[in-house]
Order: sequence, then C-alpha cells, then structure tokens
Amino acid sequence: MIVLPHEPSGLTKATWTDADFAEMGWHDCRIHALSIDEYDDDTLPPARMLFDLDYVLKWVDPARGQRYFTFWISPATLVFERAWGIEGDLGPLHELLEIADIHRLDPPDDAPDPLWHIEGQNFDLRLRSAGYTQYLRRPPQHVRRQMLSSAERGSLSFDERSFG
Repeated sequence: MIVLPHEPSGLTKATWTDADFAEMGWHDCRIHALSIDEYDDDTLPPARMLFDLDYVLKWVDPARGQRYFTFWISPATLVFERAWGIEGDLGPLHELLEIADIHRLDPPDDAPDPLWHIEGQNFDLRLRSAGYTQYLRRPPQHVRRQMLSSAERGSLSFDERSFG
C-alpha cells in the first residue's frame, strides 16, 4: 500500500483539478482512449470529454552505469466537465497518441470558459470547459518505459475514482 505523499514519485495527492494546473504537466503522457459522453439530464453544454491516459509523475535520471531514464507512472482519468466547442485534428494514426502539452488559454470571446489546447505528437484538440478533474486510478509504478502495459494499468477505463 502506498502512503501519500510518496517521495520517490513526487506524488502528493491522487485527485487533481484545474486549480493545480501550474503544478501539472502532461508531456509524454500516452492516451489509451478518449470519450465524449453526455449527461443524463438536460445539462448544458451536454458533453463531457474524458481521457484514459498514463500520467507520468516523474522522470528518473539513469542510474549509475545506465543509459536510460525510468519513470513513475499512474493510470489516470482526465475529465473536462461541460465541454463544448470540441474540435481538432487526428493523424496520421500510425503512432500512439501521446500528449506533448496541455495549454490553458484565455477565452477568445465573451464566454467565461477558457480554451484548452491539448497538443499531441500526431493530434491537436481544442475544447472549452470551465475546468477538469484528473483521477489517478492506481498507485504510481516505477517502470522502464514511458507507458504502462495493460496488466500494469488495469486495461482501459474511464473510472472517476482515485486509488486509496
């Protein structure tokens, strides 16, 4: 069982929100699945944008005599509530979806919601949303690759519960 804070990975909590944006980074986070979901009622805007991803908590410098970095990674669900104005480009899709960065931009109009730009290695998404919540579904794992295997991450999931 992992106890927070977890010094080796740098993890201080398992649920993050847009209030933590300045402390977070998504560089090299692998997206395994994404979903645009509707609310059960007449909530406007009607969409939720969800991402199933491997959240890279920390890059670990190569050990003495080694050449490669290792990584502390947790499977995560990133949820943008009341998402709207979703647009973007995908492709070519001969490679995995991997985030380069997420930017929070000032609204380009009179609507109060910021513009979120999810910049990827082979995709580009933009959406409007007041904010997000990110749930780390399992404790961080120290691995040699920048992504988790299906067994390490527990398969695809949009579960909105943090571990522990």
